[in-house]
Amino acid sequence: MKLLDRVSRLVRSDAHGILDQLEERSLLLKQHLREAELEVADKQARVEALAEDQRRMREEAERLGARERSLDDDVELALAGGKTELARFAVARLLPVREARQLLESRIADVAAERQRLDERLEAQQAQLAELRVRVQAKLAALRRDGTPAVAAARSVAGEEIELELLRRSRAAAGGDAS
Repeated sequence: MKLLDRVSRLVRSDAHGILDQLEERSLLLKQHLREAELEVADKQARVEALAEDQRRMREEAERLGARERSLDDDVELALAGGKTELARFAVARLLPVREARQLLESRIADVAAERQRLDERLEAQQAQLAELRVRVQAKLAALRRDGTPAVAAARSVAGEEIELELLRRSRAAAGGDAS
């Protein structure tokens, strides 16, 4: 009788151990999926912030352009009236405004290029995230179905996937403080 009890307990403990392993695997899969989703959401928020920065800078550039045109008209008016000192005064006010507008337009171009680059990476990562969701769902279904992990076909790893994994590991190494 004791032997049968021991065998029964052994079978139950093995069954519980297998279930624990399966639950752990599914939790890890879900956690990795959540982390990938968070990375994509962070990148989306960054793209949106860049778009807002770009909009504000364009508005400021338009105001500076209007101010520059007004000062340029003042210079022309003073020169037409033979008032060289007044024209000199208007030019002294015009040049810093012109320089500020040019610097701002250069910054707008830089932000536009960064936004374009980030947008392209975001698009690629969103496609990879969709693929990852499908693979995770398939693995979870396979784990539920037969208790063994689904065998994934060998495939090449995209650069963005490597970047995401490195970001995850650097965040974990920093205690979750990395962005």
